Amino acid sequence: MVNSTSTICEQLFCDSVIDNDEQEFVEKTMTMNFDNKQQEQQQQESDNDNVYRRQIVWRNVIAMTILHLMAIYSYIYFGLDRRITWYVLFWPDILARISALGVLAGSHRLWSHRSYRARLPLRIFLMILQTMALQNDIYDWCRDHRLHHKHSDTNADPYNARRGFFFSHMGWLMVRKHPDVIRKGKTIDLTDVWADPVVRFQRRFYIPLVLLIWGILPTYFCHYATGYTMVDCFLGAVIVRYVLSLHYAWLVNSAAHLYGYKMYDQSMEPRENRMVVYASMGEGYHNYHHTFPWDYSASEHGWSECFNITTAFIDLCVWLGLAYGRKKANEKIIQKRIERTGNRDYHRKYYDPGTLADYSLGILSSYGFLFITWTLRYLINGQL
Repeated sequence: MVNSTSTICEQLFCDSVIDNDEQEFVEKTMTMNFDNKQQEQQQQESDNDNVYRRQIVWRNVIAMTILHLMAIYSYIYFGLDRRITWYVLFWPDILARISALGVLAGSHRLWSHRSYRARLPLRIFLMILQTMALQNDIYDWCRDHRLHHKHSDTNADPYNARRGFFFSHMGWLMVRKHPDVIRKGKTIDLTDVWADPVVRFQRRFYIPLVLLIWGILPTYFCHYATGYTMVDCFLGAVIVRYVLSLHYAWLVNSAAHLYGYKMYDQSMEPRENRMVVYASMGEGYHNYHHTFPWDYSASEHGWSECFNITTAFIDLCVWLGLAYGRKKANEKIIQKRIERTGNRDYHRKYYDPGTLADYSLGILSSYGFLFITWTLRYLINGQL
């Protein structure tokens, strides 16, 4: 439950706590639109499925297979080779999480949802990180994500979780898009996204930017900082890092739509999933996010009460004068929504270990695979 600490933090860290009338109007409008959309979509689902047959894109299947085989080989080679210093193993994951901020704070919370505003230096910085993540350019990412919210878990959802975990996790990249995705995607309004010159610049020069920011610079900086060969650095700082960042992001589309609690709106599939919270730096409060998608924190509570690195980053940027205009749902409207569409028992019982314990669990969960790697290194090599 929100306590006095959260109220103080809300006053300190929130620029725009939307007033009750305005927020309730927005919330009710979105709820009615969601319900009407769901009814309309569900009436057409079976007919469309009878016509649609998944067409595998073998080029993408082969590319994904090769990428993951390279990542597995790289992880074994980079992780277990005694020549690689143990602390260097942090490098791929740190890069993965830094690049993820470009997606989470950038193409997601800033450009897709307009939940806060960013000044030019921050937009450029987020564009660079988003390019490093290599998950499509900002324009295409926003189109798919807005489509995902407007037609969540229907045939028009690019990563429809009703088609199973694998499809929503990564399978959607290996088949041709459902006709509804293409048709409804053309109706998504992206004029506000295209109005940003940073977005237009990235889209125009996306391929050379990817080659430079995704591949060349991380490899070179790793080589310069550690003295390891360019091949070693490419395997660790690019391949392993890239695959890690992809799966961190994909878990939000898969696990957070299939496993967890529906505390705010039980009519939708997105759920609260704490393990996804830890893996994605705060994106696993997913039932809340789909209920209040314009909330810059993507969670009921801020980073001072629960593990939410992305929200902490945005608040830091506000403190530095690089961002402003954060939007936040207030406690009253949240409680009203829970009473109408949510589950108060889940809301009361949802595992809340406290701030210190939550961050400790988050860090341990995030770097658990490193502890496993160090254990294997010690067993195989007799040293870390």
